Amino acid sequence: QVQLVESGGGLVQAGGFLRLSCAASGRSFSSYAMGWFRQAPGKEREFVAATTWTGGSTAYVDSEGRFTISRDIAKNTVYLQMIRLKPEDTAVYYCAAATIRNQYLPRAVGRYDYWGQGTQVTVSS
Repeated sequence: QVQLVESGGGLVQAGGFLRLSCAASGRSFSSYAMGWFRQAPGKEREFVAATTWTGGSTAYVDSEGRFTISRDIAKNTVYLQMIRLKPEDTAVYYCAAATIRNQYLPRAVGRYDYWGQGTQVTVSS
């Protein structure tokens, strides 16, 4: 049974930073892309970042270089480091996994097979 469990969300002031974690279990993710998405109240879920499990390829939404995705293979964990946070970054952040056949990283919600339960990030002004 595949499980993706996010943690690390919370309340932070504008300009602050957070590191989100996604612990993955239940199968080998070596042929998967691991992605982070977010959903703000009243808005659609949107792509934030993705990486291959090998780390050979990464992709980001245009975030002015404020987000960095990484993974620790030994811990089966994917991270999203966020700096210089803004109030508009407030959302529930989700971890997701998608099967891939090459280094192309999907950005569409529908391409992802597995999802975590989400972790709330709130940035106060």
